[in-house]
Amino acid sequence: MSGETDLIKLYSTKILALAAEIPHQGRLDDPDATVKRRSPLCGSTVTVDVALDDGKIARFAQDVKACALGQAAASVVGQAIIGRSRDEVETARDQLKAMLTETGPAPEAPFEGLEVLIPAREFKNRHASIMLALEATLEAMQTAQKANCA
Repeated sequence: MSGETDLIKLYSTKILALAAEIPHQGRLDDPDATVKRRSPLCGSTVTVDVALDDGKIARFAQDVKACALGQAAASVVGQAIIGRSRDEVETARDQLKAMLTETGPAPEAPFEGLEVLIPAREFKNRHASIMLALEATLEAMQTAQKANCA
């Protein structure tokens, strides 16, 4: 396949549809924690606000300024994130990374929608952007839990 054909395949209709409909866009008024993550390679950024209840995400908001792949990942995360524990988010992050870098399977439910990003395996320069939403969410949860323990 030519590079151009690969790129067209990568930006599938499904990825573009996800990128256009990102749940929980915006910011929370009173989050327990806020984390901004940036991909140095492409400049994509995701800022995540979380509010936890009993260690699970009760409220969530994200400000996504990323390529279509990063936006699609943030869309899937936004659809599944409410009610998730830190362990679940960490597992999803690890599974997504393995899917991209080690040809592992797609993340398990409720993050199975990230499977749409399998074609991005070939585009290593896009992996950091795809990882941003889960990495920022996990870091925000860790920060919120540390603050609540202090």
